[in-house]
Amino acid sequence: MNRVDAAAAMLPERLSTRELVGIFKPRIAVSIMLSAIGGLAISPGLLPEMWRIAAVAIAVLLAAGAAGAFNQWAEADLDAHMARTSDRPFASGRLDTSWSWLGGIVLLLALAVAMAGAAGNAWAALYTFMGAFTYAVVYTLWLKRRTSLNIVVGGLAGSFAVLTGAAVVDPQLSTEAILLAVVLFLWTPPHFWSLAIATRDDYAANLVPMLPVILGDRASAQLVLAHAVALSLIALVPAGFGMGLIYLGFAVAGGGLFTATSILLASEPTRRNALRNFFASLAQLLLLLTGIVLDRWLLGSLA
Repeated sequence: MNRVDAAAAMLPERLSTRELVGIFKPRIAVSIMLSAIGGLAISPGLLPEMWRIAAVAIAVLLAAGAAGAFNQWAEADLDAHMARTSDRPFASGRLDTSWSWLGGIVLLLALAVAMAGAAGNAWAALYTFMGAFTYAVVYTLWLKRRTSLNIVVGGLAGSFAVLTGAAVVDPQLSTEAILLAVVLFLWTPPHFWSLAIATRDDYAANLVPMLPVILGDRASAQLVLAHAVALSLIALVPAGFGMGLIYLGFAVAGGGLFTATSILLASEPTRRNALRNFFASLAQLLLLLTGIVLDRWLLGSLA
């Protein structure tokens, strides 16, 4: 091998655009951003200018993306031994887990927090930071490999996104915004436990104490159902505080779907039913947040 070939062999494999974007966990980041928009739309009071709404939404998206990238950077060793994640760029070695990546991630988060503060206020900036910090540090570094409560606490990341949006409307958080934050807190564990049931063997082999590894699939599925019922019921309460029929219809549809698939999972905790419930949870969240936005902008609820 000559010098040119040797130098080429040392360069990282070129990544596709999809792989580069995937470093930032776009599915999670978009869900977090939509949660912030939901928090803004469900809060009573005069809505801010559209450019401020867009800027705060982008800020939350960037912060969530930074947290997702940190998660992949910090867990490259674990991801490399998991079938579902072994082909990720850091895990596969196609990207080097150098400190320069960490610096870039921190700068991205700083930019996001600054945007949230400039377009919103200090409270929006704080909640944006806390959401990313909860996922990146509290969940990824402190809890994931230590306790089965990891994703329960990690669920606060979505709740902080709701509070970010709500704080842009009014730093004194409304009952509606707090209720939606509670719904997001209750939504995250059953969403991820469903995926963990489907991939339990991977977590068990790598000594990660996800709930299905500790309690087993059936007991975990029963807790998924309990969470699904609780969050679906709580999601109906804002209809008594000013949200209209559009919101109520979407909340009932989403809650009914997630509860139905959770009942199926609890009765037959198979991998297929776990994945079905995982995707149903995403649909439930999307329906709920869509209902909030449509209700606010079409019916003018909470105006």
